[in-house]
Amino acid sequence: MRQRFTSNIKLILLILAALSACAAANAQSTCSLKPDQLPAAPELFGFHLGMTFEQAQALSALIRFGRPDVTGVVKTTINPHYDRGVEATSFAGVRTISFDFLDGRLVTLWIGYEKTFKWPKLDAFVAGLSKSLNVPAAWPAKRNGRELTCDGFSLFASIIADGPSIRITDDAAANTIAERREAAVAAAEAQVVGDLNTKSYYPADCPAKDDVPPISRVIYKNKDEAETAGFKLAKECQ
Repeated sequence: MRQRFTSNIKLILLILAALSACAAANAQSTCSLKPDQLPAAPELFGFHLGMTFEQAQALSALIRFGRPDVTGVVKTTINPHYDRGVEATSFAGVRTISFDFLDGRLVTLWIGYEKTFKWPKLDAFVAGLSKSLNVPAAWPAKRNGRELTCDGFSLFASIIADGPSIRITDDAAANTIAERREAAVAAAEAQVVGDLNTKSYYPADCPAKDDVPPISRVIYKNKDEAETAGFKLAKECQ
């Protein structure tokens, strides 16, 4: 009886120790920083979430912007390693920097470093970057790298082309982009093609829409808009 009681006590103590270790690990990996609280680490070369087009271009004349896509995102990339117009000291140890802007603000920053970077291995890279950014050093494993989730943004480190890389993402913006992309897909599926000659309209899933001559083709947001304009569903689509 006493032996069984002693065994139970030991088992309880082991469980409590394991729970305590898990709690300590979770505490170490908790990041309460907000995007605007990240320090200006030299490894980020002045780039940070929330910056404008003008602020980014002030840091590098190589940055050029195109038109936003249907979600309001503008993507651009610079390649300091390959561009002869970049001074070697400007982006030392950097191969590529990619930017995603949403509604004129930087929401994703990705920096790929050379394999000769000062922290070439993933463990050393995460440890060094954690100190530089003043965030917890315990980044849980995710896919082929490590990810740390903070208050409103996340950090993902991995090794690409033998060199370390860091991606900093505005999580709220990522959700907004996903929602807008779904809405854009739904809108595209709802669109109908109208034929001005026959006054017929063709839903997006009707193959016959491709036969409508460009000169008489008109696009409506949905069938209701087409019908209001006097169009009827094409016989080929019924």
